Amino acid sequence: MRGQLIRRYFVTGLLIWVPLAITAWVLSLIVGTMDQSLRLLPAAFHPKNSLGLDLPGTGAILTLLIIFLTGVLAANFIGQRLVVWWERLLARIPVVNSIYHSVKQVSDTLFSSSGNAFRQALLVQYPREGSWTIAFLTGQPGGDVVNHLGDDHVSVYVPTTPNPTSGFFLMLPKKDVIELDMSVDEALKYIISMGVVAPPARPRTATNA
Repeated sequence: MRGQLIRRYFVTGLLIWVPLAITAWVLSLIVGTMDQSLRLLPAAFHPKNSLGLDLPGTGAILTLLIIFLTGVLAANFIGQRLVVWWERLLARIPVVNSIYHSVKQVSDTLFSSSGNAFRQALLVQYPREGSWTIAFLTGQPGGDVVNHLGDDHVSVYVPTTPNPTSGFFLMLPKKDVIELDMSVDEALKYIISMGVVAPPARPRTATNA
């Protein structure tokens, strides 16, 4: 009995400290990586040389500032012309061209405010009929695919568990897709936890036929 009590307390302690430790480790890794941007500054402006001590996170602040200023610059006419010139320059480099434009298309799709990528959590049958999983709406089929499938299909991304960064791209009929009253964050937590951390149940609103 005492052994079971000790084991329960130990497991409870692990459940508290493991997420905190992993979170601290990830944040430390991110801040440490972003701190490498301090190399862009002249040696005289480094905190260690100017203040006599290291300030963790200074590089992260500098990185965020650079990203913000880049966005401000690219939002005006001159900045847009510079971006166009930069992309034309990269288009002339064979290997860089294919990598850059592939990544740019994905980032434009994911982060564009006008797009619908990952805006909606879905319930789909996969990998077989009768087996259900959570997916995310990424858009509609395009190109020559439309000539074969028509406009009654949607493009969805089915993530794997517990690593949602890998998954499968599917094109399914709209009638086979169920929209969930669940945010994308809730759906991701549900997937990463392998179904352990379930979103709160919401009462279904009655609709008049």
